[in-house]
Amino acid sequence: MEKMNEKKMKVKRTAIGKLSMDLCATKYPLLLVHGVFFRDYRYLNYWGRIPRTLEKYGAVVYYGKHQSAASVCDSARELAARIKYIAVKSGAGKVNVIAHSKGGLDVRYAISRYGMDKYVASLTTINTPHRGCAFADYLINKIPENVQQKIARRYNGTLKRLGDENPDFLAAVSDLTAAACRERNKYITDAANVYYQSVGSVLNRAREGSFPANMSYGFVKKFDGPNDGLVGEQSFRWGKSYRLVTTKFNRGISHFDMTDIARKNIKGFDIRGFYVRLVNRLKRMGF
Repeated sequence: MEKMNEKKMKVKRTAIGKLSMDLCATKYPLLLVHGVFFRDYRYLNYWGRIPRTLEKYGAVVYYGKHQSAASVCDSARELAARIKYIAVKSGAGKVNVIAHSKGGLDVRYAISRYGMDKYVASLTTINTPHRGCAFADYLINKIPENVQQKIARRYNGTLKRLGDENPDFLAAVSDLTAAACRERNKYITDAANVYYQSVGSVLNRAREGSFPANMSYGFVKKFDGPNDGLVGEQSFRWGKSYRLVTTKFNRGISHFDMTDIARKNIKGFDIRGFYVRLVNRLKRMGF
């Protein structure tokens, strides 16, 4: 469990001798990349209280600002342009990417297929379904096509009103299936000069999670075992370092808890402290 006493942080020095207010002052700026069906600017900050906390301790934070519903390939193309822009504009030359959910798949694709290994120093994926999501398989393989189209039209209409130019619900969901992830993993290779690490979380009880994770938890558990309400734990691991977080209490940590989207304190888990420590580790590693 990650807990951090903010009062102590203000006076404590890190191992490299910097004041605690520089805990998150990484060599390269941070780029936060959201998951599917959400935006990280305009109407709602997808990352809750996390960015402000990281900036308080010295981080320079940017957002992906990409469309919320698109295929992995299309999202990766959009993010590639954003990554290069930030790397050049900031003067740092590279960025540290922290990507949640589908965002992790998008950035892996951008690094491998669009040459972003030149501009990405590290990629940290948070609750990313690297090996697919049973919930997506169910939507694509079990629900009748006419029902899928009806759902897609409704979602696409809503997403368009929220700022997407050409949302594609079905393309986004299809790319989250186990079959699609298996196929991509054959040719989306890791870049030798990029540091990859991953984080995942699990709920301990369905009713403790917020919507929609509380509704889908049981279904995902049936097929994928322990999960965060949307993605099975076996799908999270990627890269040289992996960490699974939960709590010793009944609640556990859901898919959306990991971005603080509800801005809600959770007993036994300090989400802001967790990200401060994560970014501080990147700093200590020279990123």
